[in-house]
This record gives sequence, C-alpha cells and structure tokens, in this order.
Amino acid sequence: MWIFAACGSAFFAGITAILAKCGIRQTDSDVATALRTIVVFLFSWLMVFITGSLPSITQISLRSLVFLVLSGVMTGLSWICYFKALSMGDVNKVVPIDKSSTILTVLSAMILFGETNHWILKLICTALLGVGVLLMIEKKAQKGKAKRGWLIYAVLSAVFAAATSIIAKIGITGVESNLGTAIRTGVVLLMAWLIVFARKKTHLLKQVPPRELGFLTCSGISTGASWLCYYYAIQNGAVSVVIPIDKMSIVVSIAFSYLVFGEKLSRRAWIGLGMMVAGTLVMAIFT
Repeated sequence: MWIFAACGSAFFAGITAILAKCGIRQTDSDVATALRTIVVFLFSWLMVFITGSLPSITQISLRSLVFLVLSGVMTGLSWICYFKALSMGDVNKVVPIDKSSTILTVLSAMILFGETNHWILKLICTALLGVGVLLMIEKKAQKGKAKRGWLIYAVLSAVFAAATSIIAKIGITGVESNLGTAIRTGVVLLMAWLIVFARKKTHLLKQVPPRELGFLTCSGISTGASWLCYYYAIQNGAVSVVIPIDKMSIVVSIAFSYLVFGEKLSRRAWIGLGMMVAGTLVMAIFT
C-alpha cells in the first residue's frame, strides 16, 4: 500500500505544479503560496476529523512533536529558497537542482536509518538520478543578464527539502500520518503568512484574479492530497524508495505541461528524464 501511496503523492504533486502555474500568472508568488497553504491546512485537518485521528493527539510524544515542527520549518525554508531562486534564475535550471534533493535524501536515509539493503544498486540508481538531473538542466537563451546568487538559493532549496523528509520520518514515527501532516502544515501556514506580512504584501491579496484564485484553491487541494499520500508512505515504507517515486512528479508535470501549455523537451532533456525514471523504477522494484 505504501508504494501506491508514494505513486499517488507523485501524481498529485505533478498536478499541483500545473495548477499552480495557471494560478500564479498575475499573482505574487508569496501571496499565492500563503493562499494555497490555507487550503492545504483546511484539507489536512478535514482528513484528521474524517479518519477520527484527533483523539490520538494526546499520545504524541514531545520528541515527535518537536521533529514535526522542525519538518514544517524545513518545508517553509525550502519554499522560500525555491521561489527566491525562481525569481533570480531560469526555471529550467532551478527546478532540476531542486529535484536533486532526492539524491541527498536517499544517501541520508542509508546513513541515518540503515536502509542499506541492496546498497550498491541504490548507489547506481542514485547516480542515474544525478546524471539525469544534470541533463534536464536546459541551456536556453536568456533575456537580459541573469541575477547572480540563484544557484545558492536553488541548492539550499534542495538541502532543506531533503532535511524535511529525514526529519519528518523521525517525527512521524508512532504518529498517525494524517495527524502528523496536519500539525506540520500548521507550521508551514504560519511561516507562509509571516513572509507575506514581513514583506508587506497584504495589499496584493485584493489584486488576485478570481480565476487564478480558483486554480490556487485546486492546487492547494492537490498539494494536501499529495502530502497525505506522501507521509503515509514514508511512515510505512522505506524513505530511500518513497522519495525517488515522489520526485517522479516531474513526469506528471511534463506530461500535463505538454497537453495544457504545449511545452516540449529537447532530446537531451528526454534522455535525462529517461535516466531519472529508470533509476527510480529500478530502486522501487528491486530494493
């Protein structure tokens, strides 16, 4: 079941990227993130009440609670760095670097959680993922001179994303997955709105087009569904397998970006994508 949950996480995460792109054309990225997080927060707590998980909140240890909060903080920091990198550099360079968090997570899981079964095969698959990420970084003509520093933020985004997965694995042990997701979502919500207030962007809330608000709402729902599947998967399965499957959301995003926006990949990028998919499938099936 956790394999299916990981696949569900990847699907909904891929749909999220498309819906978010439709909802952020005229809307400020920080405002869009804050609005989407409200939907994710409500969705995650709705699932807590539907599944009857709320009574178990009193059984959460202080250690688990601390790690869940830290996981939420890492998610917030990853988002901040990710959108900062996107504002400074090319999307086709930032996104693959962000996806490289898979490599960091797999290696960390092998070291910290002792997930060393078939370790040689895992390292080979991780190498495939790494090369695939490099090939996915497209070199396209830029308009104007690109701002410096985007690479630092992109790398930090990947580091914080990897830290999120490892810390969440520790924090969600012994905690019902829906409840754990809802708690950490509350932390992300707080951080997202703190950013909006700190950057004095509250006046932009009135400028969000109704159509984009609808897409952002749908994006929030798909994000919530992705998180619920994801944390169920890492609670019950091997992190070093779950993370690569979850990162295959890039396949879903590419498929829908072609159908919805008519975006195409170069031959080089297709080869990189193929290597990423191959590395993930081998890791998931044989380890």
